Amino acid sequence: MHRRHASGNSEEGNSVEIAIQATGLGKRYGQTRALDGVGLEVRTGTVLGLLGHNGAGKTTTVRILATLLEPDSGSARVAGFDVVREPREVRRRIGLAGQYAAVDELLTGRENLALLGTLLKLGRRRARSRAEELLASFELEQAADRPVRTYSGGMRRRLDLAACLISSPQVLFLDEPTTGLDPASRMALWRMVREQVELGVTVLLTTQYLEEADSLADRIMVFGSGQVLAEGTADELKRKVGQEWLEISLPEGGDATGSALDQAVSALAPVSASAPTVDASSRTVALPVGADRTGTIAASAAALEARGVEVADFALRRPSLDDVFFQLTGEQTPVSTSEEKS
Repeated sequence: MHRRHASGNSEEGNSVEIAIQATGLGKRYGQTRALDGVGLEVRTGTVLGLLGHNGAGKTTTVRILATLLEPDSGSARVAGFDVVREPREVRRRIGLAGQYAAVDELLTGRENLALLGTLLKLGRRRARSRAEELLASFELEQAADRPVRTYSGGMRRRLDLAACLISSPQVLFLDEPTTGLDPASRMALWRMVREQVELGVTVLLTTQYLEEADSLADRIMVFGSGQVLAEGTADELKRKVGQEWLEISLPEGGDATGSALDQAVSALAPVSASAPTVDASSRTVALPVGADRTGTIAASAAALEARGVEVADFALRRPSLDDVFFQLTGEQTPVSTSEEKS
């Protein structure tokens, strides 16, 4: 996907290729070490996803980078400015959306955005015009004059994201922005985030949803116990888990389950470098695939055909982010992609 990178504030000579950079960030709360030497780097106009359970250190990292919390050790720069020594300059260039919509429920959507623009010293006319632009972009025009208390959860999250963009920030921090949303609202918010990235906005996204990280992030960092456990693109992380495998499904009926599976395993054993694995409940046999994918698939098909084993489906499977997370942390995945958080 082609992205038009933000140029930064050229008048101040502060155009940066690296929008967010941190080294050795540490933070303690009493005896608890919330962050332990975290470092990261986000190129301008890209998305870095921070993936991990609650308490892994994701939100603490965001709060430090957004100047809401000072680190006990280490350093960080956002949009070219030091988050400790130059917090005001950083704040001028960022937007932040937390886990819950930070808008006034008594005001209308239009009033919320216009008021925020005025407080940010855009001027009343510019604040009103910017509010109109964002209401249109986030598909809130029809609800613009309704009190926010009447909005659905998805509408509130869209308004919250619009509010973060009122001053056209260079860097956007999204701390679990889709928590509690239904799938349709989540997909809509994803689309709106992608649109901002296309415009050159840099995004740091924390999430517990594996699917969200896989869909939105250019690079992903897996957090655990205040440390970065792994970092890379989704594909790079998946490759670290292990090889792809060929999954062969046998049709229902016909030979008895044990007989058909036994024949399939016997046929495939010479093809595989290691013993095929069997799932009797789903009537599948799986074997690892090396660099020669096509050769393995062809040899497997020929071996099964020679034994007269009927096949319902061949599928090449790759490790998922679920597999990555489990291997790195030894824990179950943060939130199932098929479930919503309550």
